[in-house]
Amino acid sequence: MDIRLIMGSSSDIEVAKKVTKMLKKFDLSYEVSVISAHRALDVLKETVEKDDCKVYITIAGKAAHLGGVTAGMTTKPVIGIPVKGSALAGMDALYSIVQMPKGVPVATVAIDGGENAAILAAQMIALSDEKLAQKLKDYKEEMKQGVIDSDRELEEI
Repeated sequence: MDIRLIMGSSSDIEVAKKVTKMLKKFDLSYEVSVISAHRALDVLKETVEKDDCKVYITIAGKAAHLGGVTAGMTTKPVIGIPVKGSALAGMDALYSIVQMPKGVPVATVAIDGGENAAILAAQMIALSDEKLAQKLKDYKEEMKQGVIDSDRELEEI
């Protein structure tokens, strides 16, 4: 398995769908779990100890300790996605994920940034997978072409 995607709660499903859509685009294998770092710490520990994934992607809102706790249990890369669903519009989650202590890094993407989390995970794995690296190059070329096409449409205004 390439990616373990862990949500703090089922309310994070819409962000998880953004991640899995991109993972499918790059033909990356993944498993999705709901494991709360606050309510099911022992389950998280068991999962991390037995996992054979290459990268973790965690999704959490509010206090958002899931990414940091996961990173504290593994030497594998952890990407944290802060979720918007609080009174603070996700800023609480963003600060919780990005402000990790020395030695426990969590790569942090934008609030609700599922697509970028999947792309970042793909880039990490592509360091040792030339076929995946080519898929990423092709994807970036598609994005470039989309911008060029949008620019051409402006000529019609």
